[in-house]
Amino acid sequence: MSTPHNSANFGDIAETVLMPGDPLRAKFIAENYLENPKCFNSIRNMLGYTGEYKGKRLSVMGSGMGIPSIGIYSYELFNIYNVENIIRIGSAGALADGVKLYDIVLAQGACTNSNYARQFSLPGDFAPIASFKLLQTAAEAAKKLKAPFHVGNVLSSDTFYDSDSSALLKWKGMGVLAVEMEAAGLYMNAAACGKNALCIATVSDCPLTGEITTPEERQNSFTEMMEIALETAILI
Repeated sequence: MSTPHNSANFGDIAETVLMPGDPLRAKFIAENYLENPKCFNSIRNMLGYTGEYKGKRLSVMGSGMGIPSIGIYSYELFNIYNVENIIRIGSAGALADGVKLYDIVLAQGACTNSNYARQFSLPGDFAPIASFKLLQTAAEAAKKLKAPFHVGNVLSSDTFYDSDSSALLKWKGMGVLAVEMEAAGLYMNAAACGKNALCIATVSDCPLTGEITTPEERQNSFTEMMEIALETAILI
């Protein structure tokens, strides 16, 4: 039961999938955390693996950048491969004053400047939110790991380079914690088919102040985020 974007057969993918944007980070997780990982997809180098973590069968697969890309992969995972839970693990830029470099953001909700919701022909605006079960479990996992984390709203932006230089300040003014590029689309796909989704993001930069992490520092922070996601996955 392959698709144009995924060569996996039905049953090759676990019911819970971790989705980093970068497929090489999916490879890193598979090789460093999963037991007996097997690659189920390499089409377009969007690598996907299934293995075991602490006795539970889990999968990890890249999503690519932006809502259109995660929209394709998450749709197929939910609707074709019967995946029940997708946990996005990626980076975000801090907007709120209390959110610092290396902090973890659990995206309770996802504002967006995308038109992705238009396809559902709703008579109003949809508010994309995370699965409370996943959110609550991730918060508990972060506490156990003593990781600094924040729970709240993020912005899923279609524009990495925005011609409106004041746009992020406006979102900050509405209490948005951080900006990333995928969560809203993932949450909408999950809602449309009655599945569960959560975005866990590491703060890699602060676009309003110019602060940014080094590649080495990002690797350490991303590892912490991966461990929160893995612990969440085995508890749900």
